[in-house]
Parts: sequence; structure tokens; C-alpha cells
Amino acid sequence: MSTYRTTFSVKRLWIILSTSMLVMFSVLLYYGNEIYQQAPPIPEQVVTDTGGVIFTGDDIRRGQNVWQSLGGMQQGSIWGHGSYLAPDWSADWLRREAEALLEVTSGASQVDEATELNRIQMREELRENRYQDSTQTLTISPGRAQAIEQVSAHYKALFQGNGEAALALRENYAFPLHSTVSDEDFHALSAFFFWTSWAAVTNRPDDDISYTSNWPHDPLVGNTPTASLFMWSFISVVLLLGGIGALVWYYARQYDVWRRDLEPEGGFARTDILADVVITPSMRATAKYFMVVIALFTVQILLGILTAHYQVEGQGLYGLPFVDYLPYSISRTWHTQLAVLWIATSWLAAGLYFAPLLSGHEPKFQRFGVNFLFFSLLIIVVGSFTGQWLAVHGHISDGATNFWLGHQGYEYVDLGRFWQIYLLVGLFLWVGLMLRALWPLFKDKVNNTSLLFLVVVSTITIGLLYGAGLMWGQNTHISVMEYWRWWVVHLWVEGIFEVFATAIIATVFVRMGLLRLSVATVSVLFATIIFLGGGVLGTFHHLYFSGTPIAVMALGATFSALEVVPLMVVGFEAYNHAKMEGQAMWEEAYHWPFMFFAAVLVWNMVGAGLFGFLINPPISLYFMQGLNTTANHGHAALFGVYGFLGMGLMLFCLRGLTDVRRWNQKLLRVSFWSLNIGLAMMTFLSLLPQGLWQTYVSINDHYAAARSAEFMHSPMMEGLVWARVPGDVVFAVGIFAFVMFAWQAFRPRKA
Repeated sequence: MSTYRTTFSVKRLWIILSTSMLVMFSVLLYYGNEIYQQAPPIPEQVVTDTGGVIFTGDDIRRGQNVWQSLGGMQQGSIWGHGSYLAPDWSADWLRREAEALLEVTSGASQVDEATELNRIQMREELRENRYQDSTQTLTISPGRAQAIEQVSAHYKALFQGNGEAALALRENYAFPLHSTVSDEDFHALSAFFFWTSWAAVTNRPDDDISYTSNWPHDPLVGNTPTASLFMWSFISVVLLLGGIGALVWYYARQYDVWRRDLEPEGGFARTDILADVVITPSMRATAKYFMVVIALFTVQILLGILTAHYQVEGQGLYGLPFVDYLPYSISRTWHTQLAVLWIATSWLAAGLYFAPLLSGHEPKFQRFGVNFLFFSLLIIVVGSFTGQWLAVHGHISDGATNFWLGHQGYEYVDLGRFWQIYLLVGLFLWVGLMLRALWPLFKDKVNNTSLLFLVVVSTITIGLLYGAGLMWGQNTHISVMEYWRWWVVHLWVEGIFEVFATAIIATVFVRMGLLRLSVATVSVLFATIIFLGGGVLGTFHHLYFSGTPIAVMALGATFSALEVVPLMVVGFEAYNHAKMEGQAMWEEAYHWPFMFFAAVLVWNMVGAGLFGFLINPPISLYFMQGLNTTANHGHAALFGVYGFLGMGLMLFCLRGLTDVRRWNQKLLRVSFWSLNIGLAMMTFLSLLPQGLWQTYVSINDHYAAARSAEFMHSPMMEGLVWARVPGDVVFAVGIFAFVMFAWQAFRPRKA
């Protein structure tokens, strides 16, 4: 590859990347504003035809705060977003209200006993939009008010534990048996649940589909798939096939050039260049990050075992009464939050380790900054977890206090607002530490490359994008909150962190003498364009049914189909080279980091690709949202891609922080294969069959049935949950083998 061609290609790729990101984020922000404007209205009053007030707007907003303090999305779900054990409250309330209204208006005690005319009348009453924008008032019939009263009575018994039936249901939902809500809090909570179900069935103004695009599926109330669901699903499949074809064609066209010029200008390194690198004090200080990462990872797995077991026992683990001390909503909160924390921490620590390594420069007070950030992260973890525990156990009753210090109730960003701000400050401190360590490279014209610039841009963006989590407040509309929440979960966790990892790995490979700089630069830029080109607007595939405009569905379906896995080119080329050249003794020290990166490629294809696209098309997600197909995708993609990537980066750093000659290769081998085999068993033997069986019921009957206690605790479902145990055991072996490996690697050597 000539110098002219390389320069031209890089320049063209930068133009494409910058232009596409400007357009993509402009569209993302434009439709964010549309979500603000077209979100389901919150009425200031819900009244009957005779003027009686049922709920107020303050009740609905306060009810949202009560729901958050109880665990929010970690105890059931709203509009399909949340946990899988308790019901989706919107769908469950809607089904119960429809049945109660049918009973009130027809006198039929069972749905099957009502006439078709009765059903049509009930359906029309639920779907008619009687909200008056001028008075901000929602008017309902006396019959519907009576149905609401019946549903409220059921929920009051459930949340206050009144009666044997309610206690049995609380056990099936893994509720703590001895914690309840006050009458005032319950009234507000029922107002919020009613409003979410109202938005799910009421037609939009001048339209015949609901605010949630007829989600959840329930033919009884007329919630069936819309034409746009089918149309955009078909288009997404066509675009997926076309995108794969274009990518294969482009890669095949460039493959010979890349392979021919893969070898660095000075030839492949014959010795381990990094072996002679001086480990600076700040680099040495990152060792404790990795120790904590391993500890957090271990605790996360133990919490995952407890959380999964709640589905079959409800109140504990093999008879041990955990639920009153560590209830499901807390165990799942900590399980999901720790997944993000340990993975992100491993990436942040890797960046702090690699920055001085690449520049050969240790800035003044860099070690102090690394240590200060470490203890700040510990304070955030302990403080946020304590606040969440206190909130769920009712020790924080005030809504504002809960919002700032307790449990926000929003999956993956459950920590209180104070801890969010603290973490954002910590991320900007990390950005500063990274930039000051990398700064000398900008003065070196040889190393001042596009690859380095991409590392810097992605580093800064990591700090900025987490700030999206501060864009909602205590009483922000849930549709608007969901929009910003997925900026954090999708763009921050799944997006820009992976760009950063791609760029930093490629830079290290170049430094090691495994890749030519020009090839690495073009490859990483190309991968970034492909990934972010679909990933930015692909954020909308999480928002199909969150009270958003139809255009959001069109954009989400279209661009999520174009989300192509990054790291494919650089990781594949580097791994293949290691296999071909792998007889050199020095490369044996990097065998397992390369293997973990190879696992990333496999799970990218399976977890993020196959399992992700299984649920991404609108027609699929219409029936599958909030079922175990989502959990299947989440486990395979979050750990399979980002977890293995974090572990690979950790091993790269341990290469310099420990004596590689003392590495227990047998333990690493056991860990690697146990983790991969265990994850495959977990997904294919348990989570995927659970999700598909739920999907069948969701399609054949209605969505609420697939989330009901009767179905979730049926022999088939509980059997599939128990089928997860073998995979969990194998996976746990991999975790503890890795822990043992790290303990031996860090253990001081005897004289």
C-alpha cells in the first residue's frame, strides 16, 4: 500500500466518519425532540362522566417515584423494559382492567361468556381517546371507574400482602413478604400503573393505533400488530442481507491489499518489544483496579445465581430466606449494575496502563490521580449500593431523597443522581489522566497519527456520553427518560467504549510489531464507521413501544439492521497472525489475551448478531419484548463481547504487572473454555428455550399470559430454569479458575 494511497484512504474515511456522525446525531436529537412533543400526555385529572376525580397528575407522577423506590424496572417492567420475573405492570393492568370492564358491562364472570357485541363495546371504550388537551383532563365512564376500582383492589392486596392469595402471588413474584406500601403510596402507584396501561391501549389523536403502537399484544382489547410493524421488519431484513453483502464485497476487495501489507515496514517483531518497557508508578497502580475487577466479577456471578434461583423458589436459595435481606429487586439491581461496573473498570484501567506505555511518559502526580480515581470508584460502588438497599427496604421514603441517594429504578442506571454526578466527575478525571499521559505522542510526528487521534476522541466521548444520564429529572416523563437512558446503555456502554477498545488494541498491536500502522489505521476507521453508522440511530430499536412516534420505529428497524460488529478486521488479522507466527517464544505470553479477543469475535456474531437480530425487527420485538429472549441476548452479548474484551485487556496489562513466567497456563485454559462452554450452555439450554416458549404463548394467547405467575411457575418453565444449573456450574468453574490464576499471579514471590 503506497503512502499516497494510505493518506488518501485515511482522509476519505475521516470525512465519511465525521460527516456521518454529524448527520446521525442530528437525526437522533431531532427525533428526541419529537419524543418530547408526542409523548403520551399525563392528564392533570382523571374524572368520571359525573365529575368524580379518580386520579390526579400529581398522583401519576408521585406513583412513578414510588415505583422507582420499590426497585422500578428491577421488579417487573413497564412497557416491556425491566426484569422478567414479576409481570409487566402495564400489560397486566390492561388485561385485568379489560376483563373487569367486560364483567361490569356484560355481567359475564369469564371472558368466554361475554358476547362478541359486549367485547366490541368494551374494546371501543378502552381505545377511544377521551383526553382533552385544552383542560388536560381524561374522562372515563362510571363502568370503567368501577373496573379500575376492582383492579386497584387486586394490586392493593398484592403490594400490602393482604390475604393468602396475595401472599402466594408475592412469593411467586419474589416480593419480600414483610415489606408493604402505605395507602397513600399505593394510591399513587395504582395511578401510575393505570396511566401506563391507558397509553398502551388508547388511540393516538386522529389515528387507530395506541401511543405504544398497539403494544402489548392482546387481541381482547384490539392490540394487534400494525402494518408499519410488518413493513419495517421486512425492510430491516433486506437491509441486513444487503449490508452483509456490501461488507463482504468490500472486505474481499481489500483483503489481498491488507494481507500483503500486513507486515510492518521493519518486519514482524522477533522479540517481545513490550518486555523491556519500564513499568511506571501509575501503571503499577492500576494493579489494584484489576484485583477489584475480579472481586466485583465474582460477586456479580454469585448474585446472578441467586437472582436466577428466585424464579423457581421465590423467597430464597435452597430454603435460605434471602428475600427479606437481599430481595430480588436488589439482587438483580446489583447483578446488572456490577456487570457494567466491572467491565467498564477493566477498560478504564487498561487505558490508564496503556497511555504511559505508548508515550513512554509518566506525568507528574499521575500515580496520585490514578489512586484518587480508584478510591472514588470504590466510594461510588459502596455508596450507591447502600442507598439502593435502604430505598428498597423502605428506609428512604421521600421521593427527592430516593432520587438523589437511593434507587432510581431505571435498569443499568439505578444509582442515585448524586452517585451519577460523582461517577461523571470521575470519568472526566480519567479523561484528563489519559490525555496528559498521551500528550507527548502529539509532539512526535512519526506517532502523531489518525489512530492516536481516534483514541483521544473516543476517550473524550466516553466522558461526555455518560452525561446523557443527567438529562432526566425526578419527575421526567418516562418516554423522555427512556430516550436518554438508552443513550447511556446503548451509545456509552455498547458504542463508544467498544470504539475506544478497538483503537487502543490496534495501537498496542502496532507498538508490538504485529500490525502495520497504515493497515491498523484504515481498519479501525472502517470498523468505527460501520459500527457507529448503524449503532447511533440503531439506538431507536429500544424505543419502538415507549410512547414514541412511528418514525422512531422506522429508523430503529433500518439502522439496527446495519449494526455490524467492530474489531472484526483488526482482531481477526492480529489473531490469525499470532496463530501463523506463534512459534516464537515471546508470543506465548500473549496466547490467552489473543484467545479472549477471538472469543469476542465469536460471541459478537452469536450474542450480538444472531441473538440480537432475533429480537430487533419490530414484529419480533412486538411479541418478545421483556421476555427471556432479551435476557438471552443480554447475557451472550454483554459478557460474551464486552466481558471477554475486558478480560483480554486485563491479561494484556497483567503481562507487565506480573511475572509471565509464573502464569498458570492450565488455570487460564480451564477458565477460558469453562467460561465459553458455560455461557453457551446457559443460553442454548435455558435462556433461549425459555424465551421461545414465552414467545409462543405471547403470539398464541396474549403478552400478559407469557409473563403471568401461572405461566412462569409452570412445570415447563421451571424445568427450563433448572436446565440452567449445569451451564452455571461450568461457568462458575471458569470464574474461580480465573480468580485462582490472578491470585497466584499477584502473589509475592518467595526469595
